[in-house]
Amino acid sequence: MSKTTVITIANQKGGTGKTTTAYNLAYALSNEGKKVLLVDFDPQANLTMCFGIENPDQLKLSMFNIMNAIMSDEPLPTPDEYIHSHGNIDLIPSNIELSVAEINLRDEMGGEKTLASLLEPMKHKYDYIIIDTNPSLGLLTINALAASDRVLIPVNPQLWSATGLTQLLKIIVKVKKRINPRIGIEGILMTMCDTRTNLYKEAFRLVKVYYRETFRIFDLQIPLSVKVGEANFYSQSIIEFHPKSKVALAYQSLAKELIQNGK
Repeated sequence: MSKTTVITIANQKGGTGKTTTAYNLAYALSNEGKKVLLVDFDPQANLTMCFGIENPDQLKLSMFNIMNAIMSDEPLPTPDEYIHSHGNIDLIPSNIELSVAEINLRDEMGGEKTLASLLEPMKHKYDYIIIDTNPSLGLLTINALAASDRVLIPVNPQLWSATGLTQLLKIIVKVKKRINPRIGIEGILMTMCDTRTNLYKEAFRLVKVYYRETFRIFDLQIPLSVKVGEANFYSQSIIEFHPKSKVALAYQSLAKELIQNGK
């Protein structure tokens, strides 16, 4: 198996399509023959529910238990006890208890590398590890960045904020300098785009003005579609639910582009 690429999907704003991007990108990569591990690193557990786990809070083992065991120097459960599988995609699930782990990380020596220490021994099994983060710039997000090779930043043009994106980029720079020198920015991905509106056109113009000299801005955009919500309701990727839709085709194109970039 080729070298594993760890990608964090990050934006401290909610509603930018992080979970949708993580889930559908994983599915698109699996369709290209790649073995993918999804990591739900958000206490809201939306990715876990997308995966078909209806009651995350009732899980006997979740990311909280694993993080807590690492911080307490306790034996870890075996991966088959907590990893859930669907075809070529595996998932480490989350639930609301993960918010307690974030509090505990504050007092943990080297706590920012806790997730990295979990994922490192697993890398040989996967082509891609995709981490879905919570909408904040706290210790969970820093843990995800510390474990990653690349960061993919989804931006919703309806929620565009140059200031907010700049704060995230500053955190990534700090992580690169102090914790994880290999991390880089894969690019900025425009999501939930209605290209007919003036709001979209202005937001996309501003993204290019602020960032195109420094970071890749993906030419492809993820269209706005009610089908995404319907797919999530049925715990399916949009590629399963409506494979000919513009959103499904966009995520498949994104996967192909990431694979090509990796080469």
